[in-house]
Amino acid sequence: MKQFVINVDNGPECSGRRTQFLRRLIEFADLTGLRVRIIYYPPYHSKYNGIERYWAGLEKSWNAYLLDTVETVLKRAGNFLWKGLRTVTRLLEAPYEKGVKVCGDEKTDLEKRLHRSIFLTWWDITISPKTVNMYFLNP
Repeated sequence: MKQFVINVDNGPECSGRRTQFLRRLIEFADLTGLRVRIIYYPPYHSKYNGIERYWAGLEKSWNAYLLDTVETVLKRAGNFLWKGLRTVTRLLEAPYEKGVKVCGDEKTDLEKRLHRSIFLTWWDITISPKTVNMYFLNP
């Protein structure tokens, strides 16, 4: 595998303008050596996004259940099947850092790593991993 394509919604946490998200994907590309292509669903096109259909099914399965504790929510979600796949649930207790920004020179360097489509600047982004030239000398 040489390329990893990610289809994502255009929500605020993973938009093509979200530098923290893009920085993490650049780190992933460098770590794995994979070219990462991010393709965004167009605004208001949730019918194409599988996770939106999943959530609709999960919400329907919760109908008439009292979701009064975290344990109940995790158990109900963990028992949900969608297209033959069982949901994996877990509670993350660590706080999610918000408001972290990439600014100045770091933002400029980050933007240099992104290849944005000419026609879909914010909705089609490719990240190539850093290449390392290694020269081996025979002793």
